[in-house]
Amino acid sequence: MIAYLLLVALVAAERLAELAVTRANLAWARRHGGVEYGRGHYPWMVLAHAGLLVAAPLEVWLLHRPFIPALGWPMLAVVLAAQALRWWCVATLGRRWNTRVVVIPGLPLVRHGPYRWLRHPNYLAVAAEGVALPLVHSAWLTAIGFTVANAVLLWVRIRVEDRALGRRPAAP
Repeated sequence: MIAYLLLVALVAAERLAELAVTRANLAWARRHGGVEYGRGHYPWMVLAHAGLLVAAPLEVWLLHRPFIPALGWPMLAVVLAAQALRWWCVATLGRRWNTRVVVIPGLPLVRHGPYRWLRHPNYLAVAAEGVALPLVHSAWLTAIGFTVANAVLLWVRIRVEDRALGRRPAAP
């Protein structure tokens, strides 16, 4: 359980690092004419991600979820791969990366790095981590709950992002 709490704490620290990058990149984007879209869903995304980091260890502790090596080790590998993909996205987008939807008019879409193969690779990382992090220690209720909440939020988020980037027309 201690090792699992350390893992969740490390993921939480990674999230705080993301927020620091977001703050700096948001300030840069605003100085360069960046426009934010979809502010309404953002607090719900923050709540879902914070909820994942609280619910997973609580489920493990309260419901006495065991560490099952045949499940836990592969899920840890998925968590690590998700982190690598997320930071590849951050590195690829550079100052344009943000946890918010911010578009700087006139800049072309990024089509290299992981964006060469996927339109939204960061969301793949989020989805994979949302399943894998709880399952490292058999917290399957949290994995299911986050996956459902995340699916709804990503449905909204991707529509907002695609509209903001000019990939999808606005609804009438």
